[in-house]
Amino acid sequence: MKRPLRAMVAAGLLLSGSIVAVALGGNASADTQICEQYGSAVIQGRYVVQNNRWGTTAQQCINVTSNGFEITTLNGSSPTNGAPTAYPSVFFGCHYTNCSPGTNLPIQVSQISSATSSISYRYVSGATYNASYDIWLDPSPKRDGVNQMEIMIWLNRQGPIQPIGSVVGTTNLAGRTWEVWRGSNGSNNVISYVASSAISSLNFSVLDFINDTRNRGAITNSWYLTSIQAGFEPWQGGVGLAVTSFSANVNGGGQPPTNPTTPPPSGGARCAVKYTANSWNNGFTADVQITNTGSSAINGWTLTYSLPSGQQVTNAWNATVSQSGSTVTARNTGHNGSVAPGGTASFGYQGTLSGSYSSPTSFSLNGATCSRT
Repeated sequence: MKRPLRAMVAAGLLLSGSIVAVALGGNASADTQICEQYGSAVIQGRYVVQNNRWGTTAQQCINVTSNGFEITTLNGSSPTNGAPTAYPSVFFGCHYTNCSPGTNLPIQVSQISSATSSISYRYVSGATYNASYDIWLDPSPKRDGVNQMEIMIWLNRQGPIQPIGSVVGTTNLAGRTWEVWRGSNGSNNVISYVASSAISSLNFSVLDFINDTRNRGAITNSWYLTSIQAGFEPWQGGVGLAVTSFSANVNGGGQPPTNPTTPPPSGGARCAVKYTANSWNNGFTADVQITNTGSSAINGWTLTYSLPSGQQVTNAWNATVSQSGSTVTARNTGHNGSVAPGGTASFGYQGTLSGSYSSPTSFSLNGATCSRT
């Protein structure tokens, strides 16, 4: 889900005829109420709590404590087949220009020797929400705007809601089994790990989830961890939901890639691409075949390339294909994500055409440049 955190405004806000205190960057030594849409407060001199009411104009307030926060007012409501109303949360790192005090993030994944976190939640009944732990990554050490990769850990899901995308399998991490979803919200890619039943507290390795995402071909070791966050996505109701404790520690000292500009073998893959097209006056189809020319299996792949001017993808098969400007991103489906050495994976799509036809000339698989066949 998109997490807009706009530029901060005044430290006091007039609402319903009364002044509501809003902490913006200072320490919250005593309980602090935040009702400003994107207001935030620092706790423990280390973490930032944010109201982040991004999906509704209705009022939302949180009470910030020394260890977390509680939702005290939540008047917004959204259809369960759409986006939530907000993402009140506590975070470590940098998020939309707001960095927690003294953070060592962003940090390159290859440089991380350990990343651990502990979280405790308090849940309520009769509301529709998820308890979500977010891990954000980007190819650059980004401190503002939307990152390209969002890892979501759903520790509790209440009501008829689901993650972005579709189910691609299951995995065992942090001593539990998770259902894995994969998709895109149009602004960033999302991999979600959904618990089968509610988890009220968890002490775990954040790096385990990052490594699993990397092994699926969604990132490489050259990417940067920018922030880790814990909170709630409410759709309907949610007063009383609380993060009662949060901690996070990210330590450097990992091994950098041999060449920092080239993704290591675990993130990229040796590959060849065969691109076969059929065009007519105002449209075209393309069949794409990826061959693993390396010595180890590819577990999850993302192929990126640029279409020439005048070409627009309309529908696809055997891959999830999206287009932003001229850039096309194709991701494996559940049945063709694993490609053995010497093996192939194929997908195709149809598009519209304006002007003369030409095929793309270069391809990148999981961050590694492929040869053409």
